[in-house]
Amino acid sequence: MTLNNKHKSVETRIDNRRAESELDSEENLEELESDVKKMAEKILEYRSTIPNQLHATLASVLSSQRPDFSDVGSEPGSSGELNPDSEETELEQRRKEKTGVLKEKISSNISAMPVIVNRMKECISRMGKLNSGNGVIHTAFKRRKVVHQW
Repeated sequence: MTLNNKHKSVETRIDNRRAESELDSEENLEELESDVKKMAEKILEYRSTIPNQLHATLASVLSSQRPDFSDVGSEPGSSGELNPDSEETELEQRRKEKTGVLKEKISSNISAMPVIVNRMKECISRMGKLNSGNGVIHTAFKRRKVVHQW
């Protein structure tokens, strides 16, 4: 009888442990489900806000890099508002600086153009030489036929 009782008590302990592990696993599942729900909410929030933020950031970056030529036509004497005898305003000074930088960039690009044209001509002539090979392939570039000897 004592063996039978011991056997039953061991079985009840095992059953209790299984029940506890099932409760733990259920709690873990509930925690995981709540975490998944929170992450899904964050993803939805990011999907709704990030495109607008990216659009605004890109627009501001592009507008800051774009040269401001809105006041190019407003040189002294060209309109009735500006007096040719008055000193240059800040806006005019900025415009002159920007146009000076733009002129420098354009002149440096133009001065580099002959070098680029020469390199392009060299590359084109090399391609022409490759095409005029009349289909003759150098032996170094031919594939060797693999002969299997069984």
